Amino acid sequence: MPPFTILHVCMGNICRSPMAERLFRQALGDQVLSHSAGTGGWHEGEEMNPPAARQVRARGADPEGFSARKLRADEIDSADLILTATADQFDYVTALRPDSAERTFVLGEFGRLLKGVDASTLPAGDVYERGVALVRAVSVLRAGHPASPQDDLDDPWGRGDQVFSRVADEILATVEPFAALLLEK
Repeated sequence: MPPFTILHVCMGNICRSPMAERLFRQALGDQVLSHSAGTGGWHEGEEMNPPAARQVRARGADPEGFSARKLRADEIDSADLILTATADQFDYVTALRPDSAERTFVLGEFGRLLKGVDASTLPAGDVYERGVALVRAVSVLRAGHPASPQDDLDDPWGRGDQVFSRVADEILATVEPFAALLLEK
């Protein structure tokens, strides 16, 4: 069985989605495949933006070896959970692959809805099965309602370390409860 796969999506794939990719990877280890892509290919092949890399390092994760890339439809198809930085990127993903809507969320929305999941209803043991059930439970809690503007992650590009730090903290606000539920901590 393939690992539970999380795809993180932002615009250029040098700030928000790589931070999310590496912070989720740090929290979940080899239990999942956490990777990222951007809706645009402007930065393809570039390293993580330096302030983003600093925030990742400051939180104990590793930014090394990252290379920006443009989102491909097959990555959407193979992901068990797709977390976008904004509602606009949610719309982009679901326009490209409408059948992904049940497993695509704005990151802040997913984190907000996680609080309503009853862990006792999730299957024990197998991380893949538990992850799929967790995504299904969050989708049910969404009940077709769109994400709210407060769920979006600000684009920190060019805005300084304070904004990057706040965005990294907002990502961790979803990483930590997700890891606790998925890994039965």
